[in-house]
Amino acid sequence: MAPKSSSRPRVLSGIQPTSASYHLGNYLGALQQWARLQDEPYDVFYFLADLHAITLNPPDPAVLTQRSRGAAAQLLAAGVDPERSAIFLQSHVQGHTQLSWVLECLTGEGEARRMTQFKDKSGRGESVSVGLLTYPILQAADILIYQANFVPVGEDQRQHVELTRNLAQRFNGRYGETFVVPDALIPKATARVLDLQDPTSKMSKSLPDAGTLNLTDPPAVLTKKIKRATTDSETEIRYDPAAKPGVSNLVAILAAVTDQPVEQVAAGFAGQGYGALKGAVADAVVAFAEPFARSLAGYLDDPAELDRILARGAERARPIAAETVRDVYERVGFVAPVALGHE
Repeated sequence: MAPKSSSRPRVLSGIQPTSASYHLGNYLGALQQWARLQDEPYDVFYFLADLHAITLNPPDPAVLTQRSRGAAAQLLAAGVDPERSAIFLQSHVQGHTQLSWVLECLTGEGEARRMTQFKDKSGRGESVSVGLLTYPILQAADILIYQANFVPVGEDQRQHVELTRNLAQRFNGRYGETFVVPDALIPKATARVLDLQDPTSKMSKSLPDAGTLNLTDPPAVLTKKIKRATTDSETEIRYDPAAKPGVSNLVAILAAVTDQPVEQVAAGFAGQGYGALKGAVADAVVAFAEPFARSLAGYLDDPAELDRILARGAERARPIAAETVRDVYERVGFVAPVALGHE
């Protein structure tokens, strides 16, 4: 049986609800792209990876519940439309973990240990869980279970898509054509937003909050963080990431939120100081974030509707996932359960 496909190419991506707020880098690098993909001729599925969210330092249960709903609200506020995209929680579709076990049994230990996050954290002597070792395989299951053609990711996630492709091809070679082998869909022009305090590192939820522009930060907090951003001892404003990473990061942020080329933004500050640049960035980021904050507040005020949206998304996802699991189990040789009649 050949892999099934929609009449349109299918796009699948996910994001973890690991903090109370996504940051500007998440928005520009992922959420904004997700919203734009809805305008393309794709069958679109986006999930909140709550299973992945307990891989490291599992949060308090009540916190995870709150974050999951908050993450859904942020997707909606960013323009992801539940009428055009399936939005759902990973834990609401049991096929993810069912498929992951089969794929784990096709993955070599060394292959899993070479994955970047496990290699980095275990190499630093950090206490890591078996979940961290196997999470890239669950991530592969997340993709393959929907027979996705494309996976929108950044360059730093390309390794995970390659593992997914390898496992799909390995399964297909052993058991017959079952999975669509997906391709990474890497946006050509995505702003790379760096940490305000450490502009050599990508803005991340795992770094100190002072360098992160959270989408839910109040205007005064956003302004304060930007005004305290690291620059350098020079005075010239130019876009030169290697020599002037802090200044270049501020220029890139301003360019991204005002939809201008970085060279044009930098040229507009000729003869001006860093104070002028920081003030302009703060004003632009606040103006950019305010509509998002208003929209987000409306969704957060109705958690029951959020739950209904997630339930409808899961209803769209489950039949596709269940069909894939049935095909995989049959090919592996598992005996199918028989429904017993009752007199």
